Amino acid sequence: MYKRFICALLLLLFTVNTSTYAKTAVLVIAHRDYQPTEYNDTKQLIEQARITVITASNKAGTAIGTDGSRTTVDKTVAELNPDMYDGIFFIGGPGALGHLDNNTSYSILKKTAAKGKPFGAICISPRILAKAGVLTGKKATGWDGDNKLAKIFHRHGVQYIRKNVGTVIDGNIITATCPLAAQGFAKGIINLLK
Repeated sequence: MYKRFICALLLLLFTVNTSTYAKTAVLVIAHRDYQPTEYNDTKQLIEQARITVITASNKAGTAIGTDGSRTTVDKTVAELNPDMYDGIFFIGGPGALGHLDNNTSYSILKKTAAKGKPFGAICISPRILAKAGVLTGKKATGWDGDNKLAKIFHRHGVQYIRKNVGTVIDGNIITATCPLAAQGFAKGIINLLK
């Protein structure tokens, strides 16, 4: 009787332990000049929630942040398959528009949206989502230091929610404003992936 109890307990613990890492989130960063606070804070909180993080970029190898920090790229955006992940989220920084605002990113975003999986972006990267057509008819926010976001969102049928610092969740989509919103962005991602 005692042995059966111990075996059942061990099986339960193994099942609980392995299922806690059953979720996987992809953080997409520019190969050069990604925003390190947005990436690092988001990654750290997601991993603390026992969700596996895959880092993707437009190029393989090592990505370089705006502060010179480096991170290893696990996959290129072209290699991503939305069936393999529970959500895909774009990090901002000045390199995002130069390296990620393209048909490869649009394609992965459209496939992710079509599957009904969570996705989002922070800082300047919600513009990529808007251009991909996956924010049409949705509420969103983002960085607007150049006063162009309202026009971009309007052109793509996105309802702009103005925030100095913060996040907006509309269904399974999350957008955020800036590095100061990174923790809220991460917490929103965690909630979407539960």
